[in-house]
Amino acid sequence: MNKKPFPLLACSIALVLTGCSGPPPEATKKAPEKPPEPVTGQSALWKMFQVARAWAPDAEILKVSTIHLTEVPEAPGKAGAWEATFTSAAKGRAKSYTYSVIEGPGTLHQGVFGAPEEDYTPRPDATPFPIAAVKTDTDAALNMALANGGYDYEKKTPRKIISFVLEKLPKFANPAWRVIWGESAGTSSFSIYVDATADDFLERLH
Repeated sequence: MNKKPFPLLACSIALVLTGCSGPPPEATKKAPEKPPEPVTGQSALWKMFQVARAWAPDAEILKVSTIHLTEVPEAPGKAGAWEATFTSAAKGRAKSYTYSVIEGPGTLHQGVFGAPEEDYTPRPDATPFPIAAVKTDTDAALNMALANGGYDYEKKTPRKIISFVLEKLPKFANPAWRVIWGESAGTSSFSIYVDATADDFLERLH
């Protein structure tokens, strides 16, 4: 009996070669990276406090302020970076930290970064306070400020960058967020104090 395996074998080889020579599978497309998102002051403060507490278990807040970054989009009540200064009564020292959502210029790094500790002498113009006293976040403080003169100010003046400073001042019973229309208190012509514990309007400055 005559067997003819060659045509079948040739067909099989042709099929394999045809399959191998087909177009390669499409490469998986990488999703575009999301732009960095700014964070509220209370959120950044909590991250910095976690690190500060390792430095000094009795760490208390002396001051918190915004750091504006052109690479991070502005959002109401938020910023791309924040700075906080903590004090320790046991050490008699102070230490500042920054929290940034991106790697920034100079000594500003992504995440929490601490500066060298410094001597601390109590000051009459600002008193350290515990983190438990910060119950009002910056987005809520902004809304309170807008409702108590901020909207009227913005009708006359185009929206500016809004900055925040948190301190415990002698004239207020609780720590207060100063909501500042501008880069800083020194260059601003309008700001509003909001109670950081009770979320109440405190004072308007022109």
